[in-house]
Amino acid sequence: MLEQRIQQHFIDSADLKYQTGPVLSKPISQAMQALLACVTSGGKVLACGAGVSGLLAAQFAAQFVGRFERERPELGAIALPGDATDPAADGLDAPDADRFARQVRALGQAGDVLLALSISGQSASVLAAVAAAHERDMTVVALLGNAASGAGSTIGRALRETDVQISVPHERAARIHEIHQIALHCLCDGVDAQLLGEQEASS
Repeated sequence: MLEQRIQQHFIDSADLKYQTGPVLSKPISQAMQALLACVTSGGKVLACGAGVSGLLAAQFAAQFVGRFERERPELGAIALPGDATDPAADGLDAPDADRFARQVRALGQAGDVLLALSISGQSASVLAAVAAAHERDMTVVALLGNAASGAGSTIGRALRETDVQISVPHERAARIHEIHQIALHCLCDGVDAQLLGEQEASS
């Protein structure tokens, strides 16, 4: 019984990745171009995530500054500190809804990119960060979830035409996190390919 449950996780994850690849390839490509335009003009990426998504934002920043799979010069990225243990961080009632926005206003400049993650699409702190990024004439790349829900996404509705939305059409947090992680890997790999050429990445 337990082994079947474990296997089902792998099956469900693989199925969702197979289904969303064709759907998300275009917005991920658009996000990649936004990141590339940012870093090649001397800009930086400010990454933030609501709750546990903040860990993915930190992983992205580490791979952007350091390396993904190939050696290359450092690229500018900062993970904005949040509280990954706060269960309310990905909701409309976050206790400190301005935590990311303050950092965006302090660090963000025109031409920078805000990479924002929220599996609910409703995080008050991420929503405030998006508004602050717009005030700074920054492009926003938003990785969201629950795109299939009838309520829609508060963050999605706040985005501008020049922003990019990558929404995972699923309700389960674990599955959304998995797709967000592979999307971030695609962004790192794509930027490296544009900067270094499309040679096969080392294992």
